[in-house]
Amino acid sequence: MAKNKEPRPTYAVSVVGLSGTEKEKGNCGVGKSCLCNRYVRPSADCYYLEHTSVLSTIDFGGRVVNNDHFLYWGEVLHRGDDGLECRIQIIEQTEFIDDQTFLPHRSTNLQPYTKRASNTKLQSAEKLMYICTDQLGLEQDFDQKQMPDGKLNIDGFVLCIDVSKGCNRKFDDQMKFVHNLYSQISKAKKPIIIAATKCDECVEQYLREVQTFVAGKKNLMLVETSARASVNVDLCFNALTQQMDKTRGKPKIISYLEAYKAQRHLVASVSDKFEKLIVQTVRDYHTNWKIVSNKLKNHPDYEEYINLEGTRKARNTFSKHTEQLRQEHIKRRREDYFTSLPKILNKLLNNLEEIETLSWTEAQNLMKSRPEFQYCFIELEQTPWYETDHLDKTDDRRVPFDILKTMEGERIYQNHVQHLISEKKRFEMKEKFKKTLERVHFISPGQPWEEVMCFVMEDEAYKYIIESDRRDVYSRHQQEIVERAKEEFQEMLFEHAELFYDLDLNATPSCDKMSEIHAVLNEEPRYRALQKLTTDRESLLLKHIGFVYHPTKETCLSGTACVDLKVEQVLANRLVQLDHGRTNIYYNSANIDKVNLCLVGREGLAQELANEIRAQSTDDEYTLDGKIYELDLLPVDVNSGMLLNHSWLSTFKPHGFFCVFSSIESLNYIGDRVNRIRAEIAQSRRDRYSQPVPFILILANQRDNVCKNMPILRHQGQQLANKLQCTFIDIPSSTFPRKFNESQIKQALRAVLEGLKHNFDVMCPMPSIKDLSETDLRIVMCAMCGDPFSVDLILSPFLDSHSCSAGQHGQCNTLILDKIIGDSRRRIQVTVLSYHSSIGIRKDELVHGYILVYSAKRKSSMAMLRAFLAEVQDVIPVQLVAITDSQADFFENEAIKELMTEGEHIATEITAKFTALYSLSQYHRQTEVFTPFFNEVLEKKSNIESFFMFDNSRDGTGIGEDVFPQSPHCHSPAYQYYPDSEDDGEGPPPYSPIGDEVLLLPNPSERKYRIDLEGNEYPVHSTPVGDYERNHKVPPPVKPKPNVLPKPNVKKLDPNLLRTIEAGMKSSRWARAPMMVHGDDLEASDNYAEPADTLKSKGFNDDIYAVPEDAHSRSGKTRNSFGGLALHGDEENGFDSVLKSQGGRRPSKYKHRSKILFSKTKAYHRRVHSDVSDDESGPATQKKKKGRGNRGSEEDPLLSPVDPWKGGIDNPAITSDPEQDDKKMKKKKAPKTKEPKKTKSTKTIKPLYPPTRRNWESNYFGVPLQNLVSPDRPIPLFIEKCVDYIERTGLTTEGLYRVSGNKTDQDNIQKQFDQDHSVDLMVMDVAVNAVAGALKAFFADLPDPLIPYSLHPELVEAAKIVDHYERLQVLKEIMRKFPPVNYEVFKYVITHLNRVSQHSKTTLMTADNLSICFWPTLMRPDFENKDTLSTTKLNQSVIESFIQQCQYFFYSSDITEPSSAEGTPPPHGHGLESLLALQLPPPLQPQQIQHPLPPEPLI
Repeated sequence: MAKNKEPRPTYAVSVVGLSGTEKEKGNCGVGKSCLCNRYVRPSADCYYLEHTSVLSTIDFGGRVVNNDHFLYWGEVLHRGDDGLECRIQIIEQTEFIDDQTFLPHRSTNLQPYTKRASNTKLQSAEKLMYICTDQLGLEQDFDQKQMPDGKLNIDGFVLCIDVSKGCNRKFDDQMKFVHNLYSQISKAKKPIIIAATKCDECVEQYLREVQTFVAGKKNLMLVETSARASVNVDLCFNALTQQMDKTRGKPKIISYLEAYKAQRHLVASVSDKFEKLIVQTVRDYHTNWKIVSNKLKNHPDYEEYINLEGTRKARNTFSKHTEQLRQEHIKRRREDYFTSLPKILNKLLNNLEEIETLSWTEAQNLMKSRPEFQYCFIELEQTPWYETDHLDKTDDRRVPFDILKTMEGERIYQNHVQHLISEKKRFEMKEKFKKTLERVHFISPGQPWEEVMCFVMEDEAYKYIIESDRRDVYSRHQQEIVERAKEEFQEMLFEHAELFYDLDLNATPSCDKMSEIHAVLNEEPRYRALQKLTTDRESLLLKHIGFVYHPTKETCLSGTACVDLKVEQVLANRLVQLDHGRTNIYYNSANIDKVNLCLVGREGLAQELANEIRAQSTDDEYTLDGKIYELDLLPVDVNSGMLLNHSWLSTFKPHGFFCVFSSIESLNYIGDRVNRIRAEIAQSRRDRYSQPVPFILILANQRDNVCKNMPILRHQGQQLANKLQCTFIDIPSSTFPRKFNESQIKQALRAVLEGLKHNFDVMCPMPSIKDLSETDLRIVMCAMCGDPFSVDLILSPFLDSHSCSAGQHGQCNTLILDKIIGDSRRRIQVTVLSYHSSIGIRKDELVHGYILVYSAKRKSSMAMLRAFLAEVQDVIPVQLVAITDSQADFFENEAIKELMTEGEHIATEITAKFTALYSLSQYHRQTEVFTPFFNEVLEKKSNIESFFMFDNSRDGTGIGEDVFPQSPHCHSPAYQYYPDSEDDGEGPPPYSPIGDEVLLLPNPSERKYRIDLEGNEYPVHSTPVGDYERNHKVPPPVKPKPNVLPKPNVKKLDPNLLRTIEAGMKSSRWARAPMMVHGDDLEASDNYAEPADTLKSKGFNDDIYAVPEDAHSRSGKTRNSFGGLALHGDEENGFDSVLKSQGGRRPSKYKHRSKILFSKTKAYHRRVHSDVSDDESGPATQKKKKGRGNRGSEEDPLLSPVDPWKGGIDNPAITSDPEQDDKKMKKKKAPKTKEPKKTKSTKTIKPLYPPTRRNWESNYFGVPLQNLVSPDRPIPLFIEKCVDYIERTGLTTEGLYRVSGNKTDQDNIQKQFDQDHSVDLMVMDVAVNAVAGALKAFFADLPDPLIPYSLHPELVEAAKIVDHYERLQVLKEIMRKFPPVNYEVFKYVITHLNRVSQHSKTTLMTADNLSICFWPTLMRPDFENKDTLSTTKLNQSVIESFIQQCQYFFYSSDITEPSSAEGTPPPHGHGLESLLALQLPPPLQPQQIQHPLPPEPLI
């Protein structure tokens, strides 16, 4: 061993083993180079697997090989276990092969390998250290280190034996070579270590042979190594070093397996640390390796891993990690897409019926057709989506469409369909469970779920849904019933308005008052319904009381439905404040000289009128009333399209339209065109307040058929004129050969000029603001908040008028009407308020009249009206207005019928006017609905103001003398009459207050009023022709005397029209007596006035009102302007003197004039004060009743066929206006007629508002008809009992089936029968009308009508057949289609009605009247359907035919010829009534007006 003086000893080690040509060593070496490489340069990056010994001559001669057969690998600094360091220089003995000859290269040493490898002294000048094969020839690119001193002395040998499966060589040959080599090197006396190489691929047999070889040698050690796995490489050289350095201990040899396990553990630990380091460092899969390696190059974990595994593996680990990050990102995006996909499917494919049968592909195509598709999906050009840049667009939430093509996408779709199916089932079950809860009637508001659960546990829906759904449904149900109970409770409070509105405003209810309120309300089920929610109930009650005593529109309990707010909104939208500088009138009509007239007619009629006007003109100049006008005429056919094009309006600028007609057809066309022309004019002027163009309706003479059609044409023309608010020019009474008369043209031209003058007065600026405040009348219209109708309905009669304008600034609820009242134009201020806002002005402000509106669908609305009206002074005129949808409501709904009847009864009691408006009708929204009321108010104005001043002065309130300044229009005549010829006395027919359906026309000589452009009446100077003035108002009811006057011979008309005509023809000799405060003999149920002679016979003094013998002499007592009686008092000054001078009485409140109002007010007092008698029901002490006669208060006003004064409320314009009748009766002489007095009832008065429907459970009523009959009893027992009772006791009862029976009696009859089917109606002693009502109620309660719905169309078509015999034959064929049960009952009922009609002389119930009463009950049509309303008359005629021809239909008799009193031709037959009894106003229906008139005269 070479002695080295250096502190660190240096040893040279020679690594030897099998070498040579391929023949000798095989195609690979034994691993000498790899072993040296791993030991000298252990870093994985510096380890090379390939080291070749086949070199070119150049490489062999290079400085690395340097023409030697050995390589210098460099030196290694070795630190032993004892801490001592030494240097190890490594030499590899090999044999290089020429790549050309494949023979060993020739070198200076020509010894064989075994000899050469054993040399201990090596020398090679400037030999460079070997690194790898790539270094050869490129030495300058690698680290260059020379072998020290160019020579080395070998201190030990490492003999390499390859124990792997040889590379094309035999192991035995290798061992032979090893034996020879070992023999040579052992001679050097140097330490030798046997290195078993490639142990990672070792063959056990080879290893055992090596072990045997080593065991056979002395001091020879075997180390199992693997350079590739870096196992025991250092151990091999360290063991040799310990042998070379005698001072070191004997080395410990570790087997390959143990060393391999330790190495793998180390690698795993280092790898784990490195992977964690990569995970912590790299979070984005876009990160670059270069950036990461630079960042981690100084990190110990990184350096250790690079050293053990190398940069390539580190990069692979990095790439694997980044790929994992990418896959995780893809996975997240995919999961997000799949998560959002159900929501998208629910949005695009939410209709189960649409997709339930679709495949996934079809569903995808369906989604593409949705407009929302582009916002939910994105279609990429390249697929799959994760290979595109869309993967990194995290802000784009759209789902790649190709993701739907995956199995997961299809699975989600199938789950979506199943979810829809399950949700549908779940929803159905929840709704079913909801219905189950609704059927459990004992569930009260606020009741806990736990108390209810046990009662519904067996329900199928309960079992299907989960507990959370059950609680959710129950919570929803509770919320509904609580809200409904609160609404009903609030409505109940409104219905008890009299209970709350008896104190002044801004008051505080006392303890006694609160006790009274609770005592009354506690009787109400709606009060007790909130028993479990007492806190909410008390809160609602206190809130209601607070509002009653401190009402404002901001705190209105109806919220946004407050009338004050709605009226303000409507008026703000439809009215504007008057602009005094308005100058948009395109002509000055005050001083007009040229008049442009458009003549409209059909089939050349307009041209004929133009020719007639030109014939009366001179060079187109027409002289009228001393002034010459230039006329520009434009005749236009009514079918011309020019009328509907507003372009000609701007060029021609018509001042008026002459609309001429001579037939029903031409009148229909005109009615249709006028509204369209007006709309075009409004559109062309673009200004609602531009002046309206006057329209004049002119009736042309019919030369060929004067007497036949003229009454009808006049009637329909007047009707259309009223609807269109235009002037009607009639044909003069004389017969003229031409179609047009000069007087007609003059009247028409005057009407145009007067209309233009009126429009100019209205549209021109007012002289000053002061004029605007000058109103002749102040009217307050009241409505209840929350009523089920639009305020437009009650405002439209004013707003649709051209004379309507806005009130003063700041009066948001006020409008001004400029109308002709009496003989002058008046300015009327109408303030529309809620009842709660009106209460404040009821006493403090001057009001000339109240229009009180209520909904006939709402009891609380009537209650509020009663509470308000009760405290109004009875000197102030009142008009009651009932609102409902249509006339059919009266027949179909008992509650509506009762409320409308009550309103009319109140109006009758207080001598007020009553009318009805229908929300579904467009034909009664005219100011003329209130014209009679305005007339009455104007007549009573002075008395109202006198009382107001007296009342305020008595209260200490000073009122100025000039309560209302004189209107600037009050002295201007509304119409200046110009007598031109005797024909000019022919004025247009007046507006009939009876309405559209029934409009009576007086004879031309009987007309007292004309109609201006607004439809207002003004006087006409003409002389009446006859002894009686025709009366269009409905006279008050009078109790008939025994000797009834015979009816005039009136031909068959529509029943209501006929009776109204009869009422107009009769002289009304009696007027209603006012309700007395101190009348002991008056009964609460009487609604009849009594003649004066009857009153005198009872002991009343002369102050009682009686109609005078001579109205002109005024010798009798007359009613004062307040409609009351003259009462004597002690005061002789102030208002008493006014009363005395007028023969009147002291005014009081309306509650003292109405038994209904008084009884309602006192009813609450009686509930809490037991000292008041239960019999006290009004201001007058009730008499003991006698018998069960027909009560007037229960009479059906719509079905009254005999009492002409009870015109009813089926026509909105019919008003209860006895005072108007009084005034007209006072103008004519009417002899008194003795009539018998009706026997008064002795029974106790029944409640005015009986139950409207059955409120008890019944096993008989309301069940199918077939359940009530049997083969031996085909007629239900209840029907037989009722019919038997009626025919035994009621065939002499007037108004049988028409007059409503008491509802309580009806209910009692049905209840008694429910309990005992053998009950005897005779023993019950009930009124026949109650039995009749119970019978009708039986049919009304049937699940299906007696006449099946399926046969209604056939019956209607049959009713249209003109031929009488053919119609009856078809009806008989249809009747045979009835179900057997229905047929037998129908036969029985019709036979009964036929017997009743045979007593019409006493009952006054003809077949016609009975059919009116019974057809809605037997057929039960849907009155909400407009088609039903149009067939009302047809349905009634069908039932009438069955009643009349009962013997023919059911008993095989011959057809009975109808008498004049009974026969009713079909609605489409040849009869006058088919034309007069129109159900709708113009435009007229052609099918109702195209039939010729009968030859007999109208009357």
